[in-house]
Amino acid sequence: MEITALHRPAPVQSAAGQPVAPEQAAQNRELIQAVKALNAAELFGQDRELTFAVDRETQRTVIRVVDRKTRDVIQQIPPEHVLELAREHRRGRE
Repeated sequence: MEITALHRPAPVQSAAGQPVAPEQAAQNRELIQAVKALNAAELFGQDRELTFAVDRETQRTVIRVVDRKTRDVIQQIPPEHVLELAREHRRGRE
């Protein structure tokens, strides 16, 4: 997943379809610009980039360093096994 600029009319919707407060939308735009700057500076290597995503089931932020060419995940925080534990815990509460 690549991070792109947000150019949407207000109100901005979250991944869950709920309105995002203007302050949160501004923070999201700042984060996107920071990630773009990091990727442009190639701080993670020439063929790697930083990405942010939200796990749909757990609603947790997932940070990845991925290979730009193959899109293979090189490193992920939190690791996939931690997300799976969170998913199982969430399913158990429903």
